[in-house]
Amino acid sequence: MSTIYEVWRGTGRALHRIVRSVLLLAGLLGGAAGAGAAEYALSADVDVVGEVRVIEARHEDTFVRLARRYNLGYEELRHANPDVDPWLPGEGTEIVLPTQFVLPQAERRGIVINVPELRLYYFPDDERVITHPISIGRQDWRTPLGRTSVVAKAADPTWYPPQSIRDEHAARNDFLPAVVPPGPDNPLGKFALRLGLPGYLIHGTNMPAGVGMRVTHGCIRMFPEDIEALFESVPTGLSVQLVNQPFKFGWRDNGLYLEAHPPLDEEDTAGMWSATDLTRAFIAVTEERGVQMDWRSAERVMDAARGIPESVAATVPGDDGAVARAH
Repeated sequence: MSTIYEVWRGTGRALHRIVRSVLLLAGLLGGAAGAGAAEYALSADVDVVGEVRVIEARHEDTFVRLARRYNLGYEELRHANPDVDPWLPGEGTEIVLPTQFVLPQAERRGIVINVPELRLYYFPDDERVITHPISIGRQDWRTPLGRTSVVAKAADPTWYPPQSIRDEHAARNDFLPAVVPPGPDNPLGKFALRLGLPGYLIHGTNMPAGVGMRVTHGCIRMFPEDIEALFESVPTGLSVQLVNQPFKFGWRDNGLYLEAHPPLDEEDTAGMWSATDLTRAFIAVTEERGVQMDWRSAERVMDAARGIPESVAATVPGDDGAVARAH
């Protein structure tokens, strides 16, 4: 797409994979649980919720600690603060917290998971949305897309690792048993929601440092406190939508906002996401409202992919919405 993406696909991506492995192998759990989920009121004509915050880092802070403290994902913080060292931000360094969100273009019902955003949105009713950071499947264990539902709930779940996962671990001389009982060594954590997609769960974890990364075998992983809250409120039969929207447009205060995230690695490498996809997303959200689009700003937001909504268009005064204008 752009020079930014070319660099990101190269040495920066390789280095990040090494850093991620060190983080997980070291077992850095990220400190105490944070402030809990973000909950926002819904409005029929507003698609952007929350506000971006800026804090000053303490000398002991890392992005892993900050992610847990503010209920964000590690990758979210890394993309929002590309010039900050995630391991040693430094005392007094300003850290942008990406706590403003464009809601995905999906039915506002049940659970909506935007896979490339690594974020889950739960709509308990017509008036609220609750959002949590998540982990998703690695490139070779992709999280599926589509519609499904919560078919069962399990507290203190037992894990039955499939043979493919046992074989993968055995190749590293890490031999998994056929059955992993509940307890501190169970990677499912204390709560799990079984989906209608065979073999896939929304579950907790015994390694919360990995939340907000592509580290799973396809399942959706959450902070322990987040899955506990979700487990208590979600009924069986609840609808679940898994969507792929790295570019999200949404309305707020008579303006159109764009929030962009890096596409999934395998799709970005294949050139599946470009300005053409940005145009399609723009057309889909402006069918009934006319706007004057600042394409230069939109492309800048797309290329930076910081996960922070920015205004890219204003409503055309007096327009009847029949035609969306693009400049």
